[in-house]
Amino acid sequence: MASYSDTQLFIDGRWRDGSKPRLPVVNPATEEMIGTLAHAGQADLDEALAAAQRGFEVWRRTGALERSKLIRRAAEILRGRIDTIATLMTLEQGKPLVESRAEATGAADTIEWFAEETRRTYGRIVPARAMNVTQMVVKEPVGVAAAFTPWNFPLNQAVRKVSAALAAGCSIILKGPEETPASCAALIDVFAEAGIPDGVVNIVFGVPAEISSYLIPHPIIKKISFTGSTVVGKQLAAMAGSHMKRVTMELGGHAPALVFDDADVAHAVKILAANKFRNAGQVCVAPTRFLVQDKVYEDFLTGFVETAENVKVGDGMEKGTRMGPLANSRRLEAMEALVADATSRGAKVATGGERIGNRGYFFKPTVLTEVPLSARVMNEEPFGPVALISRFSDYDKAIAEANRLPYGLAAYAYTTSAKTMANLGRDIESGMVSINHHGIALPELPFGGIKDSGYGSEGGIEAVEAYLNTKLVTQAI
Repeated sequence: MASYSDTQLFIDGRWRDGSKPRLPVVNPATEEMIGTLAHAGQADLDEALAAAQRGFEVWRRTGALERSKLIRRAAEILRGRIDTIATLMTLEQGKPLVESRAEATGAADTIEWFAEETRRTYGRIVPARAMNVTQMVVKEPVGVAAAFTPWNFPLNQAVRKVSAALAAGCSIILKGPEETPASCAALIDVFAEAGIPDGVVNIVFGVPAEISSYLIPHPIIKKISFTGSTVVGKQLAAMAGSHMKRVTMELGGHAPALVFDDADVAHAVKILAANKFRNAGQVCVAPTRFLVQDKVYEDFLTGFVETAENVKVGDGMEKGTRMGPLANSRRLEAMEALVADATSRGAKVATGGERIGNRGYFFKPTVLTEVPLSARVMNEEPFGPVALISRFSDYDKAIAEANRLPYGLAAYAYTTSAKTMANLGRDIESGMVSINHHGIALPELPFGGIKDSGYGSEGGIEAVEAYLNTKLVTQAI
């Protein structure tokens, strides 16, 4: 088993300490400090910026085939380190080891997919109005990117941004998550080991607001990608907008899950419950508001509660654990406050609703019913293992509730009616709609939201496009 070690910054091809005092890293299952983290100051950021600019000049002139080979090599190296990286992730983030392994495996798949896309940043020829004119639309890398990633998926969130940037020919400075730094740093080490030139990939840690407020306005940075809360995302988007910087924002969600009378209820319970309690519910696309039609409401509720009560909660390193702790004390306090607010307004606790023990940030898988729309949890992203189950009678009312909030990241539905499926795809206001299965977050598919859930995509060909400039070259002979 891998042991946890202190994490450093990676700037210009070498691992090094930061200029500020190191920060602690805590295991959320034990609340014990397991390591420390290098803390970047302004001088470190200046070095990273200069290195990234030099790296960009090298990388943009590296042929697409060579870039593709180097990126693919990173995927191969990562596959050989899955167990080591998964252990680091579970120790610092808390999720079960099986989920950490799946995330590391998925990260390798993502790198491999973007390695292929490196060779497909196509332009086009536009037919001209005169025979002596050639009109070319050319794709060019936008420049140095700054990316900001959260702690809930240390690899998954970072690998999308880094891989897409590299595929487009950009260099990148990644501001990794301070609470889960080692697994994210291990990802960067994979790219370095693969032979990506010095300065092309860099990672820094520190006070998020200090780093973002310095990097985003800096003239070297040409592109920003952020994954996190809507509140912070709006602040960073405003900052980027004032400097005319291109931005991709993957922000919060409050995903509805509609279960119709004709649905396969057992199938719906199995998939929706698994994805509600995955990563202790700390997932931006987790189903949260379960809207269940009258005839199947009792069966769905009974099945969902039974599933929730059978989830084994514990240390992610222990065999058989299906849900680990919340990532930090702030999430634990947030769950307690949201449940207390809901019950004070008349909501019923079908199961859970409280902390487990007094050591580690463990919270019971929770199901609330009869939750009024005035409750905070019906309007704020819980980002934890809390499911809100309500009944509905007709299609229009279900759609109205699904679209009520300003979020629009992911939505789910279960029905056997082809007509209902077609209507749902048209009527639900969301960047992603998955019907009868959990079919999102694959590297080849667009991943992103609308409304307050952000804009842009971090999957599919759209992800690479976000790091490319479109240039018209027209010439007459």
